[in-house]
Amino acid sequence: MNLWMVVMVLLSLLSVGGFSEEDLHPDVVNIGAIFSFNTINGKVSKIAMNAAVEDINSDPTVLGGRKLVLSTHDSNYSGFLGIIGGLEYMETNTVAIIGPQTSGMAHILSHLANELHVPMLSFTALDPSLSSLQYPYFIQTAPNDLFQMTAVADMISYFGYREVVTIYTDDEQSRGSIIALGDQLAERRCKISYKAVLPPEALATRTEIMNELVEVSMMESRVIVVHAYSVIGLQVFELAYKLGMMGKGYVWIATAWLSTVLDSKPLPGNSAISIQGALALRPHTADSKRKNEFLSKWNKLSNGSIGFNPYGLYAYDTVWMIANAVKTFLDHGGTISFSNNSNLSGLGGGTLNLGALSTFDGGSQLLRNILQTNMTGLTGRIGFDLAYKSLIRPAFDILNVVGRSYKQIGYWSNYSGLSVVPPEVLYTKAPNRSSSSQRLDLVVWPGQMTDKPRGWVFPHNGRQLRIGVPNRVSYKAFVSKDEITNAIQGYCIDVFLAAINLLPYAVPHKFVLYGDGHKNPSYAELVRLITSNVYDAVVGDIAIVTNRTKIVDFTQPYIESGLVVVAPVRKLYSSPWAFMRPFTPLMWGVTAAFFLIVGVVIWILEHRINDEFRGPPKRQAITILWFGFSTMFFAHRENTMSTLGRMVLIIWLFVVLIITSSYTASLTSILTVQQLSPSIRGIDSLISSNDRIGFQVGSFAENYLSDELNIAKSRLVALGSPEEYADALTRGRVAAVVDERPYVDLFLSNYCMFQVVGQEFTKSGWGFAFSRDSPLAMDMSTAILTLSENGKLQKIHDKWLNTRSCGQQSSNVSDQLQLKSFWGVFLICGITSFVALLIYFGLIYSKFKRYFPQLSEPSTQQTSSPSIRIRRFLSFVDEKEEEFKNRLKRKHVEMPSRSSAEDQREELGHNGNAYFHSH
Repeated sequence: MNLWMVVMVLLSLLSVGGFSEEDLHPDVVNIGAIFSFNTINGKVSKIAMNAAVEDINSDPTVLGGRKLVLSTHDSNYSGFLGIIGGLEYMETNTVAIIGPQTSGMAHILSHLANELHVPMLSFTALDPSLSSLQYPYFIQTAPNDLFQMTAVADMISYFGYREVVTIYTDDEQSRGSIIALGDQLAERRCKISYKAVLPPEALATRTEIMNELVEVSMMESRVIVVHAYSVIGLQVFELAYKLGMMGKGYVWIATAWLSTVLDSKPLPGNSAISIQGALALRPHTADSKRKNEFLSKWNKLSNGSIGFNPYGLYAYDTVWMIANAVKTFLDHGGTISFSNNSNLSGLGGGTLNLGALSTFDGGSQLLRNILQTNMTGLTGRIGFDLAYKSLIRPAFDILNVVGRSYKQIGYWSNYSGLSVVPPEVLYTKAPNRSSSSQRLDLVVWPGQMTDKPRGWVFPHNGRQLRIGVPNRVSYKAFVSKDEITNAIQGYCIDVFLAAINLLPYAVPHKFVLYGDGHKNPSYAELVRLITSNVYDAVVGDIAIVTNRTKIVDFTQPYIESGLVVVAPVRKLYSSPWAFMRPFTPLMWGVTAAFFLIVGVVIWILEHRINDEFRGPPKRQAITILWFGFSTMFFAHRENTMSTLGRMVLIIWLFVVLIITSSYTASLTSILTVQQLSPSIRGIDSLISSNDRIGFQVGSFAENYLSDELNIAKSRLVALGSPEEYADALTRGRVAAVVDERPYVDLFLSNYCMFQVVGQEFTKSGWGFAFSRDSPLAMDMSTAILTLSENGKLQKIHDKWLNTRSCGQQSSNVSDQLQLKSFWGVFLICGITSFVALLIYFGLIYSKFKRYFPQLSEPSTQQTSSPSIRIRRFLSFVDEKEEEFKNRLKRKHVEMPSRSSAEDQREELGHNGNAYFHSH
């Protein structure tokens, strides 16, 4: 009702006969246009719309002989006059209205259009909220500002900026567009840090603009987005130039208004200088023959009064959209007729002329025809996304102002994002918005710089960065206060200062101690104070844990950390049988067996040729035992003469060397090295037990043990210093201590009677904490990586933390040596012995067959029995080699000469039997 009250008041101001009925003609199609024709877009649009009307009327096939009549209304920068113009058109047989030029008027007139079914088409009122379902009869025929702000957000994200400042006028379109920009930035983890709001174009003064720019200059962000109309926008740049804000370090991004100015008129010298290095957007229109022909006759159409900009193309195409929709409407039997609106009946009276407002009967059908447009105009292919009532595939050119002109550095489209390839080329390919495919050409930034500006500085308000530092009472090597100089020092402080010195800009700061100095402060509370704006950052031994990353931003870790378990160690007292502990029983048994086996193998290989391995059976048995076990100490006196025997002995002595060395090392360790208490093997054994656990005051270990591992808080004991650690572990107040690895390493360097048990059960690191989205966090991370790569980080570590640490042993491995550790050498020795015996018996049997052939060719039953052959063979093996050779020589001398081979065999057989019986 409030809206209609406004309308009634406006109607009371209208002349009853705004448009004479005598001007109406049945063969005429009336459309209207509402613009401020003294503006750049107003001038360009009027020329383009008149050209379109002329082209339409010159082609009788378009409207079937009807004439398109365009009536224009100049709102003259006034929203009130714009609304008056809209109401005047509603009194006449107007089938569509082009405009209004601004979104403020569009929001009001759209309600009238909805009620009277008159489509309204605008290519300049581009507030994203106007495309909603609330305004079905309002159609934006140019890309609305949602797409433009998406392009701005993509550019900001592409260059790696996280915070921006916006400067805009206080009107409906600008407010809606900045809201859309904020939403798009949020999707890319960026944000608007400050909004500088200027009065509307007709009301803004240079003083007001200057005051806002001064505020902007005090902000940290140096990325500034200007969304305004041409008059105010140019003043913003001129005054920013005077304030020194168009120099090195700044990033200026202007929306399409700047490219419209550059395309339409030459800039005076001051304005041209002030916009150097700024980035701007321009609606993208594809090159075509029709477009080039239209541009070629622009000077004739405009009489040189104004240059051409893309909104002229949208104006021309908008008129053609209406004409084509009317043609379709008429071709399908539609008639242009109007009727009284039933909602207005009874509201007349007095000076109000509500009866003059009529409803277009075919308005809904004409609206559908417009939304179903599928044509190729001067701007390229034209079609609407019916779900969102927006143009299909909107795109923008990205410009960089250089000199008095600009260079194009790329494109943006909602199809493929940023690119240096025209959108119409990319439309022929599959959409690809991956970061690797998005690229822009080189930019010349303000101050004639080609290096990308950092995009932020510390605010010029003289305030130093407030850095909270924990006031530790223990482990002061990390952070401490010098009692003499009162300077803050330590490992963490040195790393921070080294990183600060690598930044390409100064960082004024001051350290503020947090804590009472009597106990370690709560690190969780210290980090939280950043969110309360008590501190700008926190520097110290701050662990990067999940709960903290939710409220602050951390730098790259500068030291690895993680929770570990520290347990006491005990001395293992010796026993009379401690010497048996190095080997398992199985290991002892196999070793003893191999001593015997090797002794037997060597005796077999040496028996025939070595006097030391001969003699009575008792003596030979003692020799076997002595030789085998004496090799343990390399004290065997018997010499080996055979090649096979020496080979076996070498392998066996190598095995003995390994076994004795391992035994010696293991026994030494058992008798001298401290052992961990067997009841504590790591965090798992602590969880399953009921033992009390110590933790460092202020550490996140307490919350982790209770919240994550569900250990009862009654089992947790707070400890404040290394001395308390040692005392609690020694006296048994706690079974173990859980703390972060850097603290534990420092603790163990001074207390060697304790030891780490098991593995780290968390993985994290220490970093410096900053407020959310602080650009300093990113720069400091880069500096920390540089310190790590150039070795300075390790030097700082060595300066403060390079202390001797006690040797650590694993408590999870048995101190006894297993057979599985030696089965390989035993296998080698066994194979060697077997092969040597096989070769030896092969040679002996071959020699036996050569000199005793009758054994293989038995002549009698007695001599052919297996037992006799085995006994003869064993006797041959037992005979000393030298004696056998001498006997053969002697027999050859004494043996009478015989010519037959048979006699020789008989003689040898007789001698063999005699030899057998004598033995």
